[in-house]
Amino acid sequence: MRKLALSDEILMSVDKAARYIGGEVNSVLKDKEKVDIRVAFAFPDVFEIGMSNLGMMILYNMFNEREDIWCERVYSPWTDLDRIMREQDIPLFALESQDPVKDFDFLCITLGYEMCYTNVLQLLDLSHMALRARDRKEEDPVVIGGGACAYNPEPVAPFFDLFYIGEGETVYDALFDAYKENRARGGSKLDFLRRAAQIPGIYVPRFYSVTYKEDGTIASFHPNCQEAPERIEKQIVADLEKGYRTIARPVIPYIKATQDRVTLEIMRGCIRGCRFCQAGMIYRPNRERDVRSLIQSAKQMLDETGYEEISLSSLSSSDYRDLKELVGFLMDEYGSSAVNISLPSLRIDSFALDAMSKVQDVRKSSVTFAPEAGTQRMRDVINKGLTQEDILHGASQAFHGGWNKVKLYFMLGLPTETDEDVKGIGCLAERIAECYYEIPKDKRNGKVQISVSTSFFVPKPFTPFQWAGMHPPGTYVEKARTCKAQIRSQLNQRSIRYSWHEPDVTVLEGFLARGDRRCADVIEKAYRLGCMYDAWTENFRYDLWLKAFAETGVDMDFYTLRERSVDEILPWDFIDAGVTKDFLIREWKKALQGIPSPNCRKQCSGCGARRYEGGVCFENPG
Repeated sequence: MRKLALSDEILMSVDKAARYIGGEVNSVLKDKEKVDIRVAFAFPDVFEIGMSNLGMMILYNMFNEREDIWCERVYSPWTDLDRIMREQDIPLFALESQDPVKDFDFLCITLGYEMCYTNVLQLLDLSHMALRARDRKEEDPVVIGGGACAYNPEPVAPFFDLFYIGEGETVYDALFDAYKENRARGGSKLDFLRRAAQIPGIYVPRFYSVTYKEDGTIASFHPNCQEAPERIEKQIVADLEKGYRTIARPVIPYIKATQDRVTLEIMRGCIRGCRFCQAGMIYRPNRERDVRSLIQSAKQMLDETGYEEISLSSLSSSDYRDLKELVGFLMDEYGSSAVNISLPSLRIDSFALDAMSKVQDVRKSSVTFAPEAGTQRMRDVINKGLTQEDILHGASQAFHGGWNKVKLYFMLGLPTETDEDVKGIGCLAERIAECYYEIPKDKRNGKVQISVSTSFFVPKPFTPFQWAGMHPPGTYVEKARTCKAQIRSQLNQRSIRYSWHEPDVTVLEGFLARGDRRCADVIEKAYRLGCMYDAWTENFRYDLWLKAFAETGVDMDFYTLRERSVDEILPWDFIDAGVTKDFLIREWKKALQGIPSPNCRKQCSGCGARRYEGGVCFENPG
């Protein structure tokens, strides 16, 4: 019988003790004496969010399919338990065995968003390990980073032994096999890292040296040992039918997760080419799963979990060509058993609204639009691929279908943005409200409710906007005020609610997204000062981050406000993410001219993803 790492007294004193006890349905228990490798797979945020991460679910299942590996889950302790663990010197532990993380062979940390970086240090610190890889002991676990933020690993590079660039189904087996072989012949951790550096997609930061110019930009970035390649190529599953690892039995938490449902990944990548979207670039090419496989997976996961909701996951679900067949099956098979079908990431068109009307209670739900910009000029700059006619037609269809609640998502601070573009958000919201009141009063579903939400644009690596400059927090506030004033001047302003994100978090995210190795000093200092759970408004301490910048002498404005030259060496240039720099430069120049590009099904833009020989690039060969 397992012995819990925490006493009953501690569990009774913390919020949501079920976060820490493990033992859930479908969690994997093995005999640790009968496995060769133990993997602690960590998500640097609270349990409920980590349990909703699809990538972590896939790799947890994949690793545990190997008889010689036992993979266990680790999440950031919430602030109440964090305090107790420090006071009582309790080491961070994995859920399944309740054993200390320090006893494992690997600590894999998924990096889904930049604002989790101080929580990465929390995981290392509570594990009783040195924060920096160079200071850790031979017997400490090998610390691996992966996920979307690993496409610019440099701000956190000193904290990791290696990074995995790409989709996890591809070379992890080779990495684990190399570890076993190295241990069998008595090799050191450094010996293993030298072997790992030769595996495609693996980046070992200590094997690369960087120099800087007087102006602070990068002068050179090169490997310092023969095992390390000049460039790291991302790894992908080109054929999802052959390489996809299904999740037959998802772990069911005792408490409600953020995404408390079965998640069915229907495709990877996106055909749209929005210039601000990192995921749409780094996950190219667009690849679809076969609808028959999806139907089988959906039945199996619903049967094994008892969940009453299934989410069809992708970056743009409307672009999945067999969506109608898949939704039709789920409605026919589970409609009578009250299983709800969630359809995120839909473009608002006739089929999407028809499908949503069948799977949702329109009196209780809202329909979501993401125009991202208020004017057509700005939507062409970002290559959104939506006209005002498309938006208003979709809204009108939704209103005629019974909806009266609309959520609208926009960004402020985009490249080339003017005051007219900002004011256009309020004007577009007004036009959508007018669409509702064009319906005869006796056919309306009460009053219309339009929720307008704006976030502030953050330029990300491997997007055409990676060279763009940002704005100071005060400028973002002024943009939000301009938008709010425009909304308040509209005839139907009582039907429009407006909210915006805090600019301080945006600017810090921009610093972390495009930073280099020098940024690690700021991250560590901020953590030492008490920063943690920075993605949580109630815990975010911008004052402490500013103190960290002051004490380390790092200039945040250098990383945020400055527009880069296309000739500058960027911190992530050594990574081949599948899209070429020439393509990104072409798209950046077209953005500055307000010229849109067609989606991948209409015309190939020569992004470079065709080299993977799969997906949308080969739908219409020749």
